[in-house]
Amino acid sequence: DVLVHGETGTGKERVARGLHESGRRRQGNFVAINCAALPETVFESEMFGVEPGAFTGATRSRAGKIEHANGGTLFLDEIEGMPLALQAKLLRVLQERVVERLGSNRLVPVDCRIVAATKVDLAEESKAGRFRADLYYRLNVVPLNLPPLRERREDIPLLFNAFCLQAAERYRRPQPPVLPAVVDWLMSCDWPGNVRELQHAAERYVLGVWRPESGGAPSGETLPQRVAAFELRLIESALEQTLGDVASAAEALGVPRKTLYDKLAKLGVDAARFRGAMAQTGLPDGR
Repeated sequence: DVLVHGETGTGKERVARGLHESGRRRQGNFVAINCAALPETVFESEMFGVEPGAFTGATRSRAGKIEHANGGTLFLDEIEGMPLALQAKLLRVLQERVVERLGSNRLVPVDCRIVAATKVDLAEESKAGRFRADLYYRLNVVPLNLPPLRERREDIPLLFNAFCLQAAERYRRPQPPVLPAVVDWLMSCDWPGNVRELQHAAERYVLGVWRPESGGAPSGETLPQRVAAFELRLIESALEQTLGDVASAAEALGVPRKTLYDKLAKLGVDAARFRGAMAQTGLPDGR
């Protein structure tokens, strides 16, 4: 088991995916869960699974994230957000490699690598009583610390070029040259959002909605540029939620289908690439 520490945007999930894809569990599922994003009322059933009658509305058996990760990797992002009451159950999974669904006494064997990530000091959190010390020590078997981008500026040009290449392939656009003046500007920034912020800047650079020489950082974009970037993220989010179903995405966005098709063509977004998203997670529909 691995504990990854780093500021927001330093690439903790990328590291987790890299560990998964380079290890013997790469044929299994990579299942990610944000511990700070799930309401406490549904956390236990989502994480550990549920049996009929466990609570009002529980009418069928459902495996949790841990079982879905069996044979693969479970990535627990923002582990500090896990409710204290459930940390003991996770500790049992780590120690005994079994999971007990909500509403059941049956123990289900599981074999998955667990990679946890945090942006806080879990040692201090455990001293303050906000995180179980025994769980911290169990997770901290292999600690990995990801320094912020401002502390490894030499990586910025290589990362930016790689992100530009990915964006060019993703949006089917030609890759613009990254001139020395652009590199100099990139190296002068602190990048508080770290790798994630740099990636977003590369995407906007490829799409032509931002140029460093045009007036500063991405946060200094003109209003039309900001609108275009926001529109792109909104459309992609809708397509992710609807698994590439343009009609459903248009309905969710509240625009006519033709309007969305026009936007997709203008932005160079291929809806088809979102249709395999569910298969890649290894989770069933309706999870």
